[in-house]
Amino acid sequence: MKLTGVAATRYFAKPEPERTGLLIFGMDAMRVALRRQEVIVALIGPQGEEEMRLSRIAGGDLRKQPSLLLDAIKEVGFFPGPRVAFVEDATDAMADAVMTALDEWREGDAQIVVTAGSLTAKSKLRKAFEGHKNAYAIGIYDDPPSREEIEDILRRADLRDISNEAMTDLVTLSRALDPGDFRQTVEKIALYKFQDDTPLTPADVAACAPSSVEAGVDDVLSIVAEGRAPELGPVMRRLESQGVQPVQLAIAAMRHFRALHAAASDPQGPGSGIARIRPPVFGPRRDRMQRQAQSWGMYKLETALKELVEADLTLRSASRAPQMAVMERALMRLAMLARR
Repeated sequence: MKLTGVAATRYFAKPEPERTGLLIFGMDAMRVALRRQEVIVALIGPQGEEEMRLSRIAGGDLRKQPSLLLDAIKEVGFFPGPRVAFVEDATDAMADAVMTALDEWREGDAQIVVTAGSLTAKSKLRKAFEGHKNAYAIGIYDDPPSREEIEDILRRADLRDISNEAMTDLVTLSRALDPGDFRQTVEKIALYKFQDDTPLTPADVAACAPSSVEAGVDDVLSIVAEGRAPELGPVMRRLESQGVQPVQLAIAAMRHFRALHAAASDPQGPGSGIARIRPPVFGPRRDRMQRQAQSWGMYKLETALKELVEADLTLRSASRAPQMAVMERALMRLAMLARR
């Protein structure tokens, strides 16, 4: 039988121990591995592997010795409790061995869990599970996690008091990160909020979310975009002493002002435009960028982008002008433009 959507998500969290087996397949190996890990722990418990109630079989080994899976489901464990025979990286080359184990399975045998890569609808392995009356097949696709999946991840991390704004940021973050990275970020947030009874806020999410821009460079961009020209010189000196290169500043500034331009030109307003930025921005930084986009406006931002393109071309040309000075003058002109 085939499971999809919410039914599949619920089965991963609470699998049925009386089932013969489960096939999990998909192109993203990380997503498949996370689901496989979740369902096996739900079946045999966190101590199951230590108590030797989990038999691991590599797909290549099963191809060489087809009886391995049948032997694994029939063997009697030393410790009492449910058992799982897990086949990793299976392909259609092992379909016959898996089908034999499915046919020979009886109540009390170890449940069969098989993971595979992307399988077509005509796959022999996939058909074996989808056509079995007591086994399931679940495809894992690259769709972003559902709200229910996100809530389940948060619940497992013991994060329950979450503001609506923070939940919006978490949903956005889940669509920008790989599943494993998102789970690690949630665990980081849980540690950040340890013994903190206040609701989770967008600022908390922003504090723990992966950052794509160095803090020092981000400070410069904020100074420029907000027209705080007198503050630019000292910060530029500090960045230069830290070894930040002019080209790095040019790339970061171009990225920042392109994001502001996209936000300012969004038909639904800067708030909607900021929400579309990838990678996403959160908390105070998101609010700051939204204010910047509103203050600059689309046409003035186009002028800023032209200025940055000219500075970038100068940096990459054969000009003998001091590169950091070229970049600083370009940023100063932008800071002055922001004040008009």
